[in-house]
Amino acid sequence: MGNDIFVLVEHTAGAVDDSTHELLGKAAELAGESGGRTVACLLHAGAADATSGLAADAVLSVEHPALEHFLPEAYVKAMASLLAEHEPRLTLVANTTVGMDVAAGLSARAAVPLVAYCTAVAFEGDAVVATSQVFGGKLNAEVVVDGAAICSVVAGSFAPASGGSPEVTEASVSGLDDLTTTFLRRVEPEVSDVDITAEEILISVGRGIGGEENIELAQELADALGGVVSASRPVTDGGWLPKTRQVGKSGRKVKPKLYIACGISGAPEHLEGMGDAELIIAINTDENAPIFDVAHFGTTEDLFDVLPALTEQVESAVG
Repeated sequence: MGNDIFVLVEHTAGAVDDSTHELLGKAAELAGESGGRTVACLLHAGAADATSGLAADAVLSVEHPALEHFLPEAYVKAMASLLAEHEPRLTLVANTTVGMDVAAGLSARAAVPLVAYCTAVAFEGDAVVATSQVFGGKLNAEVVVDGAAICSVVAGSFAPASGGSPEVTEASVSGLDDLTTTFLRRVEPEVSDVDITAEEILISVGRGIGGEENIELAQELADALGGVVSASRPVTDGGWLPKTRQVGKSGRKVKPKLYIACGISGAPEHLEGMGDAELIIAINTDENAPIFDVAHFGTTEDLFDVLPALTEQVESAVG
């Protein structure tokens, strides 16, 4: 086992995802402790420009036609080949839809333990110590792995790093010419609603809003502030708001200047989508709700009292 820290690079249309920069920031810190390097693993077909600006010491670039689009089988085989050859001390993967598809399969194929839903990662001697969210973020479990490990990390857990001119090595891997799965097509969602990723103010409602008829309370506050109403998955699953308004791992990742979470408990899947907001205000009667772990301000008062009061105050201030 070596001392290097590997990071799986996620990229879309040639642009590196924010989650990768967060992992590279943490990898640099850990590499300083281990005496190794931060190594970005870029799997692609014609996306070599994605290496520009990566805050890594080195890049292992794997180019193959099977990597033109994300295919879990191809990513797992490529990463397993890199791990077998280089034996990094730790491999960091974002806890995204891509990362979750890759991490478990890679763990099994490479025979390296996986700790999922991580919010903290550190070294203690030869061991990797990771904090993992369990039971929807209601509990944190400290996991100790002796030797090499793979950690999938919840978005927003670490500060991002950017800027760099890493040494790029073209790496060859095996197994990509005989895949059993095939990429068919990418289906983009229809754009028929507001783009919540471009909004500076979001009033987000969760299961605690009670019913579709109560969303009007959030809409009134959004109108007063010049914002938009968004939601957690239970609300969109219930058909109360369109899927285009969903914030979270299976929805949209947002970075507004103001995010007011109304009746949202704060499951890891939701926090992954809004944890980078500049100002987070939480309204939830459960004082132990995980949303308060990321909120800058919060209240346990009933949202049915708070929302009208806030709307009145805002309207008075601007009127």
